[in-house]
Parts: sequence; structure tokens; C-alpha cells
Amino acid sequence: MSAKSQRVIPVVAAGAIEPELYAKREQVYPREVHGVFARWRLLMVALTLGIYYGLPWINWGEGRQAFLIDLPGRKFNLFFWTFWPQDLFYLTAILIISALSLFLFTAVAGRLWCGYTCPQTVWTEVFLWIERRIEGDRPRQIRLAASPWNAERIFKKGAKHFVWMAFAGWTGFTFVGYFTPIHELAAAVPTVAAGPWETFWILFYSLATYGNAGFLREQVCIYMCPYARFQSVMFDRDTLVISYDGARGEPRAARRRTEDPKARGLGDCIDCTLCVQVCPTGIDIRDGLQYQCIACGACIDVCDTVMEKMNYPKGLIRYTTQNELDGAKPRRIVRPRVLVYSAILGMLTVALIVAVLLRVPLQLDVIRDRNSLYRETPEGLIENVYTLKILNMDARAHRFTLRAEGIEDLRLVRDGASIAAGAGEVIEVPVRLQAEEDELEHRSSRVQFILQSEDDSRLRVREQARFLGPERER
Repeated sequence: MSAKSQRVIPVVAAGAIEPELYAKREQVYPREVHGVFARWRLLMVALTLGIYYGLPWINWGEGRQAFLIDLPGRKFNLFFWTFWPQDLFYLTAILIISALSLFLFTAVAGRLWCGYTCPQTVWTEVFLWIERRIEGDRPRQIRLAASPWNAERIFKKGAKHFVWMAFAGWTGFTFVGYFTPIHELAAAVPTVAAGPWETFWILFYSLATYGNAGFLREQVCIYMCPYARFQSVMFDRDTLVISYDGARGEPRAARRRTEDPKARGLGDCIDCTLCVQVCPTGIDIRDGLQYQCIACGACIDVCDTVMEKMNYPKGLIRYTTQNELDGAKPRRIVRPRVLVYSAILGMLTVALIVAVLLRVPLQLDVIRDRNSLYRETPEGLIENVYTLKILNMDARAHRFTLRAEGIEDLRLVRDGASIAAGAGEVIEVPVRLQAEEDELEHRSSRVQFILQSEDDSRLRVREQARFLGPERER
């Protein structure tokens, strides 16, 4: 790290005054930068925040919110799908696929997630943009922070924090809108009619956004984020990282653009420190790869701009691999760990897609009466009693027909004319199966219950059960 960013705690001799346990934080004021990677970051900020703030307002079907995690109703709306607690398998699969995707992208391209799509990075970019629009660029921000509390400082600081809090409040409101129908929430909030649960989480998430993106910023990445600590496990010498080409840049020194650096024995780095000034975590990339680097590419953009002005080749700081930087071998994307991650990720993704497409939003459980093995009716038929638990996991109510098969002339007896279940409703239906004793080839015969929706052909399930009868004489 640079001398400015190093925090040295001296060794204390016996009897000496003990130093402070924690070093004071040095405020980071990132300089605004323009370039290829800055445009990519802006695009990802617009895309991710556009999805975050816009998705809850989309309706699907009969006024149903397209994306809603309905905790009281114990269901999850995802466009034309509705998932219930019984579908926990799909959530587990999505989490595993997300983790494997992160492992794969990290092994191939380093910390792209951190630099472009991490919520901490995305919201910090917005808060930095607000700060620059109100307080000015980096030098003006530093001068304003060092100035005494006068009318200008009070106005600018107050305006900045007011806009920050308004934006954080909108963020907290949107977050709760993923769990409470957002149109109802929007009508309740202005009249202070939101429930205590909604009010708490709006305030909590607003405060978290305000604190993390407005104050903590790079400290979340450096001290709080666990990903920065275990990312090295997924790195190898062929992982794409942001690196400074020391062989080309050193020794570094300031010079005029008209000077020949070779005549002075200098490298291409002019020691302008702009790469440090634009870094959102305040590190010096010239000190080598550091876990604090979030791979945002800001140092690449500003260094390429300087190299262009100096008429030097671009790429003094660039995305590269350790092997490529050392000249050992060219970049190698296809390698064992990438193949393993890709194979597992591909299989799980295909399996999840197939499972979702073949999913039938109807569940049937058959519980056989344990009080008696069987009984004989006055007509001389053998009868078994069952309780059917029917779960309608569709987004609307349905009526169902029920039949049983597996034994010749098997009869199904139940009370009521039809079976009806509302959306997400679990109903219990007692039924009896009756069969002629002569048709029973074994003491235990396999039977099947077939449940079919009357208005939707895709809602059809089969469930097996056992039908018990008397021991046949041999």
C-alpha cells in the first residue's frame, strides 16, 4: 500500500505509553473518472437499480404482483409461477447455482461481482454521484471538509444528507414492497397506516443503506465483507486481475511530456497518483494485488488517459493474469477448476429448468387409516379407509375429480359431489375403497389415486397406496 494508506502501530516498550488500539479512519474521496470501465459500471448501476426499483411495480395476470414474497400467505409469486413452502427445493437449487456462478466468475475474471454488481458498490456509486453534484469534485470536497462550519458548509452538507436520506427511504420502501404488495404499501405510507412490521423494515433498510453507502463505504468491503477474505481460494495464476506492470512502469518519477524517459532511465509511470485518487477503497494498485481491490477498473481508465496524454502505450495498469504479467505463458481460460465449476453449474441449471417446467402445482398425500387393516361391508366387499390431503399450489382455485385404479372393479366411495380447493389451500378428503374379495390376488395390493383438475388439464397427479385384504387360502 502507499505510505498514505499504511497504518503502522509501533511496538511499545515496557513502561511506555500504550498506542491507540484502532487507527483513525482516513476519509477516502474518490476522484471522478471517465472511460470504458466507468461506462460499464454506469450501465450496471442503471441495470441493477432499474430492476430493483421497477420489478415490484410489475403486475402479472389478474392484478397479481409479478414478484412478491408473501410471508403471511406463505407463498412466492414469480411471474406466472407461485411457489409454496413445499417448493423449498427450488430455492435451495437457486442458492447453490448462485454460489457456483460466483465461484466460476471469480476463478475466471476475479472480483467482477464486487466491482460492478455488488449492492454495496452499486449504492455507493449513487451516493458518490449525489455527493459530487452537491459538494463538487474531489478537491472541493476535501476543501469543504477542512473548512470551518459556515453557511456554505452547513447548506451543502445538509442538502447532501437530505438527498441521501430521501434516496435511502425510497430504497427501504422498495425493499418492503417485495414482501408486502407495493401498491397497498404506497397507499398506506403517506397516511402513516403501514403496519408495525412494514414500518420497522422500511426504517431499518433505509438506515442500513444510508449508513453503508453514505458513511462506511469502503470499510464494508475491507473489514465486513467475507468474500474479500476467501476469494484467494478461488484465485490461481490464470485468474484475471487488475495489475500494475512494474517491469514497464518502474522506476517511476514525474517528468515533462517532451522528455525521453529512457534517457533518464525511467519507466512509464509518471507518479501522478491519479490511480490512488480514483480508487474507491483508497489503495495503491502499484503495490501489487491486494484483497481490498474490488476490480472496478477505475485505475485502468485514469491510467490509460494519462498514458494517452503522454503518448505512451496504454495498459500500464490493466486486466491481466499473473502468468501473463510474468511472461510465463499466455492467458489460459480453460483449465481444470473452470471446467469443474462449469460442468456442475451447467448440470444444476439444466436440472432446475427442467424441474420448474415439469412442475405440477398440485400435491396429493394419501394417509391410510391405521386403526384397522380392513373391514367387510354388509354387501360382502373388502373396504379400506383413507384420508387424502390435497394441496392446490396454483395461483387460483380449482375443482377436482378423483378416481382410483389398480384392482378390477375397484369402487371409490366418498361424501360430497365435488372436491374444491382454493389457491394455496390444503383440504382433507376422507375416502373409502371397496373391492370384491375374489379380485384380491394378494393380501396387500397396490392401488393408485388419480386427482385431475376439471378446468386445467396440466393439474393431474397420481399417488400410490396399499389396499389390504384377508389372507387367501392356498
